[in-house]
Amino acid sequence: MASCWGLPEMLCDFPALPNKDMRHMRMWIDDGFRGIVRHFSAQIDAATQPLQWFLNTLENLFTNTPWIVILLAILAVVWLGSRSVKIVIGSIIGMCLIGVFGLWEDTMTTLAMVTVATLIAIILGLPIGIVMARSNRMQSVMTPVLDVMQTMPSFVYLIPVVVIFGIGKVPGVIAVVIYAVPPMIRLTNLGIRLVDKEVIEAADAFGANPRQKLWGVQLPLSLPTIMAGVNQTIMMALAMVVVASMVGVGGLGKNVLQAINNQFFTIGFLNGFALVAIAIIFDRTSQAFGKRLQKHSEVGHD
Repeated sequence: MASCWGLPEMLCDFPALPNKDMRHMRMWIDDGFRGIVRHFSAQIDAATQPLQWFLNTLENLFTNTPWIVILLAILAVVWLGSRSVKIVIGSIIGMCLIGVFGLWEDTMTTLAMVTVATLIAIILGLPIGIVMARSNRMQSVMTPVLDVMQTMPSFVYLIPVVVIFGIGKVPGVIAVVIYAVPPMIRLTNLGIRLVDKEVIEAADAFGANPRQKLWGVQLPLSLPTIMAGVNQTIMMALAMVVVASMVGVGGLGKNVLQAINNQFFTIGFLNGFALVAIAIIFDRTSQAFGKRLQKHSEVGHD
């Protein structure tokens, strides 16, 4: 009997299932999954139709509106969020360079997708994070789920999404949301749990009910942490754009993917620069807004 390190062969090679059994099991699972999707295809299309309409409407708005109007709107959002002249000037330089290199329309397409994905992630992540903060049992259930979502390779998300929803923009947005929502959930949960217990006790002493404590005390004091979750969600959505382009999402991600396939260094670099510019604008603005909220909450707490 062959051996390794003096051990029997059965201890050297792990006793895996036979290939035939593995093949039958995979075929049974895959065929069953596809059958379920085909059976509910009409319901799936109806459920995703509002998302398709919203995404198309926002994309048409961004791409068909004169560039100067979009630029002024972005600068207004940056100023309201950051109140920093430096960040506004940096945003002007970044957006103008994007336009000079002929990437304005693709950037607007990407911006529309990231905006929709971020909004959906916030709408889903905020209430789940609140429930986790209010229930230790919910936290124990959701924590391993979030661990899997954050450690799973991003390409793997595309497989079930494509099987269920097919190829197109909506499947790409859904994949981006799945990838980007965990930070929103985690940091909402963390922010509420970190609220000073003495403040909660003071609210109880004044007779506040759970709803009043949540909206009047916990959420306002945890806003800086929640904004950090929004920041990370935006960053992860932008990071997922290139991967999502593999299922038919246009914009900068599609250009980067084509550059990789054709080894076009310049095209890949320029489109990557546009993604980095958008990421920096969003990152600096949301961070500055979070710091302002933190100072406000500290003053109010004092």
